[in-house]
Amino acid sequence: MSANRKKLLLPKELAQAGWAEVEGREDIEAVPFGPEMSGAEFQAQLATAAGVALWGRPFRAEDVAAAPHLQAVARIGVGYDAVDVKALTARGIPLLVAGTANSASVAEQALFFMMFLARQGFAMNQLVREGRWRDRAGLRLMDLAGKTVLIVGFGRIGTRLAARCLAMDMTVLVHDPYVAADAIAARGCIAAPELDTALPEADFVSIHCPRSPSSIGLFNAARLARMKTGAFIVNTARGGIIDEPALHAALTSGHLAGAGLDVYDQEPTPVDNPLLHLPNVISAPHIAGATGEAMDRMSVNTVRNLLSVLDGRPIRAHVINAEVLA
Repeated sequence: MSANRKKLLLPKELAQAGWAEVEGREDIEAVPFGPEMSGAEFQAQLATAAGVALWGRPFRAEDVAAAPHLQAVARIGVGYDAVDVKALTARGIPLLVAGTANSASVAEQALFFMMFLARQGFAMNQLVREGRWRDRAGLRLMDLAGKTVLIVGFGRIGTRLAARCLAMDMTVLVHDPYVAADAIAARGCIAAPELDTALPEADFVSIHCPRSPSSIGLFNAARLARMKTGAFIVNTARGGIIDEPALHAALTSGHLAGAGLDVYDQEPTPVDNPLLHLPNVISAPHIAGATGEAMDRMSVNTVRNLLSVLDGRPIRAHVINAEVLA
């Protein structure tokens, strides 16, 4: 690599639209890396890297230490629980995320889960495949219209889900201690400052808060028990926010009617995870925000984020540890 060129490590999962952002940049060398690359190989590449984009690979303190020339780290997405932000901040290195690039996609996935569960998608499909049309009278189908959804977390995704639920004629409760009640009301929703008080009111609960020490196990056995009998829960945020054994117990007891899970505590979740074998659980492989359109948007934003730092004009709205820009 020329001494005048800066190396960007870009994952092979990056969409072509992202790679196009570095075409014609003679000052940049874009180097692809894949999930098959070992940790040692990755750190060897980091030794001469000015920037790195991350898809599924964690970024730990030892990776930061292996990158003496690192100027920026970017996530192809908005979650960063697998990145050691403290280690980056200690070095003055900004971590950037993709902004709203996948927000609508995740909101749509959450709404899809809600609709699929309410309309017994598995059972309807199976009746047709088996020619058991006469058994359709036994299905318990539900409208979303007139129902109440509790959205936990009212950021980029939660606000977009709220708009979609309001369009479905649902009542929208919002629990987010970091958002003012008047800001929630301005969007046509109802603030629910006490989570435990709101849970018995909701037909659906949809989780959109980050994974943090305070949110891990947020939906434990006690909280699930507070939910309305026959309610549904959806998680397109992060695994670990719902206690999985407690959820399994609530579903098999009949207290909860179903769950839609894009995320699990361990990913990939083991195929013998008991939740995977329940007829009232629909799962996805942590892909809610990875539609083709979202991948294009996230890939473009990710590369632009890295280049903005290298060019001395960081996109401040996308920086997680903004204190390093002071």
